[in-house]
Amino acid sequence: MLKYKLSWKDLTWNDFKIYLFALFKAFIPKKKIETLDDLETFIQTKSAWVSQVTLYSYLKTRMGTRYVLHFDNDEFMSSVNLAKWNIYAVALQDLTFFAFSHLKANNNYNTVDKAKEIFLKILDDEISNKMPLDIIDKAKKNFDERFQKLNWEIYYKELPFNPSALSLYEWAPISDELKTLDRKIVLNSVILKWDVVKKEFSERINF
Repeated sequence: MLKYKLSWKDLTWNDFKIYLFALFKAFIPKKKIETLDDLETFIQTKSAWVSQVTLYSYLKTRMGTRYVLHFDNDEFMSSVNLAKWNIYAVALQDLTFFAFSHLKANNNYNTVDKAKEIFLKILDDEISNKMPLDIIDKAKKNFDERFQKLNWEIYYKELPFNPSALSLYEWAPISDELKTLDRKIVLNSVILKWDVVKKEFSERINF
């Protein structure tokens, strides 16, 4: 598994910026999603936001005041980085499938093959952000498997974000004993963040 050494500065700018700017952006009128490029941006940014805010919030909750001290621990940082990318890979799949399922069922948009096109383009773009190639390869394989089985008419209204919720539970660098105690809270925290994204998608989509 590829590992990348991160610093506190790296995490603050590259990972926390989406979370930190969220409050500011909340007061800016949001642009409608009218093109595939708009949709790609929405899927990428919202998947990153959900992945990062849920992972870091969970770590901070469990570690308390010791949270910042762990950023000098290379082994811990490697585990956080690995978790971040794995959770993000699943979040991208969930939101891509949700968006195109919603469009097909409610907007008569039948070109679901564009879902794969957008997903692969986002992954290609993430290579420059040092997303590990083995995680990218695994994500492509998982996407294809899910794509073939997906019921596009109903996926969006079933449990579309359960895989990414379970991914946080699986990959968070917290002891198994503590994660078992936290399971319900962890899963609910992810679903609640996705509820915010779902609401925004419904308000902004204009295909």
